[in-house]
Amino acid sequence: MTQKEIRVGIVGANANKSWAKVSHVPAINGLPGLKLAAVATSNEQSAREAAEAFGASRWFSDPLAMIRDDRIDLITISVKVPAHRELVLAALNAGKAVYCEAPLGRTVGEGEEMASAAGSLHTAIGLQGRLNPAVRRAAQLISSGKIGRPLNARIGSSNVGFGPEPPSSYDYFNKTTSGANLLTISAGHTLDLVEAVLGEIIEVDARTEILWPTVKLTDTGGKRVRETVNQVDILGKTRSGAVFTADISGGAAPEDARFRFEIRGSEGWLCLTSDHPYGSQAGDLKLTSNIPFAAPDEPAVSGGFIGAAINLGEVYSHLVRDMNAGTYRTCGFDHALHNARLIEAVKRAGERGERQQIESFDEARVTTGS
Repeated sequence: MTQKEIRVGIVGANANKSWAKVSHVPAINGLPGLKLAAVATSNEQSAREAAEAFGASRWFSDPLAMIRDDRIDLITISVKVPAHRELVLAALNAGKAVYCEAPLGRTVGEGEEMASAAGSLHTAIGLQGRLNPAVRRAAQLISSGKIGRPLNARIGSSNVGFGPEPPSSYDYFNKTTSGANLLTISAGHTLDLVEAVLGEIIEVDARTEILWPTVKLTDTGGKRVRETVNQVDILGKTRSGAVFTADISGGAAPEDARFRFEIRGSEGWLCLTSDHPYGSQAGDLKLTSNIPFAAPDEPAVSGGFIGAAINLGEVYSHLVRDMNAGTYRTCGFDHALHNARLIEAVKRAGERGERQQIESFDEARVTTGS
C-alpha cells in the first residue's frame, strides 16, 4: 500500500481560543501522513493569525472557499453545531473526506441528511473517547472473557461545562436550538464509551433535570433562562446482558471534575478513570483491574490541553489508514446518526418517564472503530 500525504483544512482553527487549537492541530501535526495545509475562520485577521500560529501554508476567511480548494483532501469541522450542516454538506458535495465534531447535527433529521449524503466518502465523527488505548484494552479484556460474563456497570461523570455561571461565549449551550448541551455532548460521549466496551445499548430509562434554571454570564453580568438540562441519570441495558447506570452532571469546579466507569463481571472487574475537566472525551484514561492485563498501547500522539490531542490523534490515525487502504473502519456519520438516535431515546425517556427500546427506531450501522 502506497501512503500519500493527506492535506487537511480546518474550519474553526482560531489561534486565540478554540477546541481545534488544543486538540486537532497538535494531533494533525504529530502524525505522519497528515499535513495541516489550510485554516479557515470567520475573518481575515483571525485566519492569518491561525495560519501563522499553526504552520498552515494557506488561510481563508471564507470556509466554503477552502472546502472547494482542490489542494485540500480532508475537511475538519470544528465550529458550533448550528454551522455543521451547511459546512459538512458543502464538503461532501465537493467530494472531500470530512471529520466533524460531535454532535453531527442539531437534530436527528440533520444527522440523517448528512449520513445519507456521505455515500462512499470517508467520514469521521468526534466520538473519540472509544479509541483511547485504555478503552480499547478494556474492550479486549471483556470480549476475551477475562472478567467472565459482564454483569453490571456504574458510570459517574462530572465536567466543568453547563454550570450556573458560564461566560457569554458559552451561552449557546443554554439554548435548545444550538443542539449542543449536556445530553448531546456529555451523555453522547459517555454512552458511546458504554457501547465501545459493553456492546450496543438496547434499552434506556432516564431522569433529566435543570439544576440551575437561571444562569449568570460571568463576563457581562447578564442573566439567562436555561433551556437545557444539566443533570441526567440513565439506567440501561446492553445486548451483552449487562445493565448500567450513568450519573452525568455539569457545573463541576475544574479540580472536582471526574469520570469513573466501573464494570463488574462474574469473574473479575475493571475500571476506567479520568480527571480531565472536559470529561471522558478529552485527555487520557487510566485502566485498572483485579486481573492481569497487558498495558494499553502508546497513543499515536500526545499534547494539547492536558492531553486533549490523545484521542483525536487515534481518530486521525485510523482515518489516514482507511483513506489510504480504501477501508471504512473509522466511526463515521452512520455511527454519529446512531449516537444521535440513542440520545433522542434518552431525552424521550427523561421527558415521558418511560423506558425506551432502542431497536424500535435505530437501524443505523454501528462500527467498532477497532
